[in-house]
Amino acid sequence: MATSVDRIPSKPARPSRAGRGSPPSRRVPLPLLLVGLCLALPLSLVCGAGLGASGLSWAEVLRYLWAGLTGGAIRPGEVPAYTIVWELRLSRAVLAAIVGAGLSAVGVAVQAMVRNALADPFVLGISSGAAVGANAVLIFGVLGALGIWALSTAAFASALLAMLLVYAVARTERGLTPLRLVLTGTAMYYGFSAVTTFMVFAAERGEAARSAMMWLLGSLSGANWASVPIAAGAVLVGLAHLGWSARRLNALAMGDETAAALGVDPGRLRKELFLVSAAVTGAVVAVSGAIGFVGLMVPHAVRMLVGADHRKVLLVAPLAGAVLLVWVDILSRVVLAPAELPVGVLTAVIGVPCFILLMRRRSYTFGGI
Repeated sequence: MATSVDRIPSKPARPSRAGRGSPPSRRVPLPLLLVGLCLALPLSLVCGAGLGASGLSWAEVLRYLWAGLTGGAIRPGEVPAYTIVWELRLSRAVLAAIVGAGLSAVGVAVQAMVRNALADPFVLGISSGAAVGANAVLIFGVLGALGIWALSTAAFASALLAMLLVYAVARTERGLTPLRLVLTGTAMYYGFSAVTTFMVFAAERGEAARSAMMWLLGSLSGANWASVPIAAGAVLVGLAHLGWSARRLNALAMGDETAAALGVDPGRLRKELFLVSAAVTGAVVAVSGAIGFVGLMVPHAVRMLVGADHRKVLLVAPLAGAVLLVWVDILSRVVLAPAELPVGVLTAVIGVPCFILLMRRRSYTFGGI
């Protein structure tokens, strides 16, 4: 007989390790980790506002940040430097933190939803769907009347259409199943990628194709304060729902039969996770492009530090992802300054070796997923 959801165990079951002599997992105290990340995030944002190709002293940067926060006055000759710090760099750093937090949290949810340790926010095909709309704006000037809102609007709208298409194809009489979700998302990813590739090759202007490729590889170069509220709202709503569902995620990680025995409807929960993950992914991809590896790497690294309990993972992963992406964006601006690298290139360069080292740890079992 099914039991109440209140009796769901706080931690998902962990599979036994083969062999003996495996070193015990080292856990970091959760309060210490949260305090460290909460201190690191504002410090990272300040560094994001201060580091760049323009040579500004830290005294100037801090003064401009204080003026922006308090509405203080600046001299007319300081307007260009203030604009660089407040309007360009800080808005970009804040958006990087929002995108990193959203991708990391959605990565946790998707891995639990499809019960696949290699899943990430883009496995549903939403990002490649958003790329179709973004490329239509960058290459062909679609929705040009919307001005600065054209790119994010087109990307988000096409992401929602991709979500509906994936849902319609993957849904069965039994609801959404992990295998059908992965297969459908993968098929849609290749289909939408083919469309975007055709659009790039059909572009008449070389600069338009270059902008499209930068977006496809992930870039925050177009960040501004106007794009922050929508992305922040979507991520906050998604984080709130995932945090509220953390105990049910623990049950789902044990398998559908165990989850049902604990009073959790796997089909309904998987549908909720799909909608939340798709909406958050669409919102962040619309403002940043397809930044890979954050949603794959951060959840695994966090599980290694705090264990597989989703109540802990969903507290730490968004903060860790935010700090990580702020610093990756800083590197993308300074490594080849004044030129800029796509953020997705650096996340792959950092993520691939880190993920390989993580998998090589004998004590790590991918959180039982």
